[in-house]
Amino acid sequence: MRLNQLSPGEMSAEQRAIYDESIASKRGSPPPPMMAWLASPEMARHATRLGAFLRYDTSLTAAESELAILVTARHWTAQFEWYAHKKMALDGGLDPKIIDAIRDRRSPTFDDPKAQVIYDVARALHEAKGLPQPLYDEAMRLLGERGLVEVIGLCGYYTMVSMTLNAYQFPLPEGETPELA
Repeated sequence: MRLNQLSPGEMSAEQRAIYDESIASKRGSPPPPMMAWLASPEMARHATRLGAFLRYDTSLTAAESELAILVTARHWTAQFEWYAHKKMALDGGLDPKIIDAIRDRRSPTFDDPKAQVIYDVARALHEAKGLPQPLYDEAMRLLGERGLVEVIGLCGYYTMVSMTLNAYQFPLPEGETPELA
């Protein structure tokens, strides 16, 4: 890993306050990319608060959120992000066959039209850099304006997370092997 992670005792008062806030949040621990973001404490503060909102307080179910996050992790081949969120996706009820298809860059088969549109929106944002009108219309119909904004927010936030993890070469936990080719 390229990052020299600060221990709490090495942090400035501002960094320590953000670190402590993350521990006191619903997460219970600092998200790994926050350790890099602490180089810019104000960015770390805003980014971790946005991340907490997107993880825990959107109108989407856990499985729906994790679907958008996994599409993003796969797009960026973010091994650490994939490792962390695959477990959360399974715990949130996302079908393992869908997860495997995303990992293998195959289009999953969805029974739920809402999940299908979340997948399609996330893929379109990453690959086409936008949403064609028919997909936008379908997303508005199935997700509503708030849901669509939240899917876009998840994709954008987890793009920043993936870039951070990749740039600093965050390692997988001991004994884990990368799943993304």
